[in-house]
Amino acid sequence: MHPGEPPPLRGDHATDDIDARDSAGVLHTLHTLGALGAVATARGAAVAPPVHIPRPDSSWLTVRENLLDRGATMAYATWTEWLPAVLTTPRLRPLLGRDLSRYERTSDPAVRCRFAASRLLIKYTAAAALGIAAEDIDIAYRLGGRPYLRGLDQVEVGLTHTGELMAVGISRTGRMGLDAERADRRFDADLMRRQMCTPTEVAELDTLPVEQRTACLLRLWTLKEAYTKALGQGMRLPFTEFGFGLTPGGLRTPDGTAAQGEEWAFATYPVLGRYLISAACHDAGLDPAGDTSVGTMLDRRLLTAMTPPPPDGPPAVDI
Repeated sequence: MHPGEPPPLRGDHATDDIDARDSAGVLHTLHTLGALGAVATARGAAVAPPVHIPRPDSSWLTVRENLLDRGATMAYATWTEWLPAVLTTPRLRPLLGRDLSRYERTSDPAVRCRFAASRLLIKYTAAAALGIAAEDIDIAYRLGGRPYLRGLDQVEVGLTHTGELMAVGISRTGRMGLDAERADRRFDADLMRRQMCTPTEVAELDTLPVEQRTACLLRLWTLKEAYTKALGQGMRLPFTEFGFGLTPGGLRTPDGTAAQGEEWAFATYPVLGRYLISAACHDAGLDPAGDTSVGTMLDRRLLTAMTPPPPDGPPAVDI
């Protein structure tokens, strides 16, 4: 198994320390340990909790406010919540845009509708954050399938889905990665520790009661997936080469010391009572305008440099 690959589901012969536990038990364990939430970095605010958007016509105000206040925002829903929009909107063709051909050639109805719902969530989230119409968002894909917004290079997109859940992140400060898993996901904990954890993480996990370790492993797994997605590395970066603490914080080296740099923020949040969403957000040191609408995302100094000055006065903006 590759270090970034999900461990296999356990069989009936698995060890006792990974006995089945329900989502509520896992989430309660993480809450008790103080492992959920986010910590603000020296360079930016903490990652805001994801916002539940059960329908396209839900309120998007918090999504936009989080982007303005913190530089990044997340929205989530189940694809079944968005299924009526997929099936009934007369605007589906212009909303899907370049993805329409992929939608039409997908034969499985459930897969087809889930794909369409996730693309609609990307477009509506970006539209709410940027102050434009969803039809005006053009989704394209980089090598490896990572989506981006064509023509909006300052905006980064993160997407994750598992089971019914789909979640989208939008960032105007740098790269963003998301990962989600069911809180009751069953796996081989011993194999996970060997393939995913640094020596320091293993030592810290060993200090916990056996019944708490699986919950912490699940959180570490989603954080590492989110970070490698943000880097665009996927499974190419071994998970044993970087680590996290058992409580919210920044990156650690394999020996447990804090990694240099304060440009990354991380968070893990429970949603819908049965899922975990982890986010990794990079602060590239950009200085985006406070107003993220498309009309104001161009650099005004660049515009001034490209515009001849008035004949009887200095440029409007000092460059």
